[in-house]
Amino acid sequence: MYKILTLNNIAVVGLERLSRDHYEIASEIQHPDAVLLRSFNMHDWPVPETVKAVGRAGAGVNNIPVPKMTARGIPVFNTPGANANAVKELVLAGMLMAARNIGPSWDFVRNLQGTDKEINEQVEKGKKRFVGMELPNRTLGVIGLGAIGVKVANAALALGMRVIGFDPHITVSNAWQLSAQVEQEMSVDTILMKADFVSLHVPLTDANRNLIDAKHLQNSRPGITILNFSRQGIVDEEAVCEAIDAGKVNAYVCDFPSNLLKNHDRVITLPHLGASTQEAEENCAVMVADQVRNYLEHGAIYNSVNFPEMDMPRSNGGYRLLVVNSNIPHMIERISTAIAKADINILDLLNRSRGEIACTLVDLECPVPESVVQAIAATEGVLTVRTL
Repeated sequence: MYKILTLNNIAVVGLERLSRDHYEIASEIQHPDAVLLRSFNMHDWPVPETVKAVGRAGAGVNNIPVPKMTARGIPVFNTPGANANAVKELVLAGMLMAARNIGPSWDFVRNLQGTDKEINEQVEKGKKRFVGMELPNRTLGVIGLGAIGVKVANAALALGMRVIGFDPHITVSNAWQLSAQVEQEMSVDTILMKADFVSLHVPLTDANRNLIDAKHLQNSRPGITILNFSRQGIVDEEAVCEAIDAGKVNAYVCDFPSNLLKNHDRVITLPHLGASTQEAEENCAVMVADQVRNYLEHGAIYNSVNFPEMDMPRSNGGYRLLVVNSNIPHMIERISTAIAKADINILDLLNRSRGEIACTLVDLECPVPESVVQAIAATEGVLTVRTL
């Protein structure tokens, strides 16, 4: 019986993927085998020694101490693409709101006073302040062409926009999904110089912190609108507000309110609604539950931010061993030697590595004695050993 601790509410449709015959799930549970969460901050949370996996029902993992988990041999799973459509729709909504000045014009109407006749007169006089633009033939620049960025780019093309994109790390899978009409650019600067709208879809890393700052904005196209539905630290808020006040930037649309942004006339800031749809929450819950279950039961790894992807079909009648270790020489040899000393035949073996971590799945023709498990666990560099 596996024990699953939920640190946030996880959609029931996801938890139902974990059979009650094999899983005990609760928001308070002792000695959990895995942790499921959404926005809970794990950085100061004491991780129980029994935890074998962490799964986040969402894409970003800034609330999880990933290096700490890696050092302990714990994979961290996320759900890239599960909320992509929800974020895409909000980006399009934000772009339309900025293009047609929906936020300022809505505020204008909400503050009108007088009779209906007087309100109509004020509307006719005031509406000229909110003249907007149409999207066809405008240029959208997409920085970051992952699951969300690709959907945004393709949807903008369907609206009649010209789309340019920049992502030096685009995956083959995402490249296959991206329309051939999206034009490639080679830097953030060229995107800012050419685009009427720029949408950001990159993770918050040291390299991407304040990716859009005063220096970049100096050379941007006049009247540009910036949309940030990635992470708060991607855009330098002070720099973009100063650029708006100077007439350089038309508007800033984001999902991350602050005291600086929430009352600015040319800023539309929403309460982190990117993945806040029932469909997205359910998609994320199903995806993360499946990933954690496959790892606990079979040692399969999909969509881990710190472990290599790996899976191996079960050998008929085989008994499986999973070893997680530091990525150093001679580990397969040492694992195989410990198994051979017990006179156990190996049916199949798969080894994968990623950075400082390596994982080995071994299928054996008979059960693994505890003495073999202990011998491998005592090997220098081994982080965790499990029989599956």
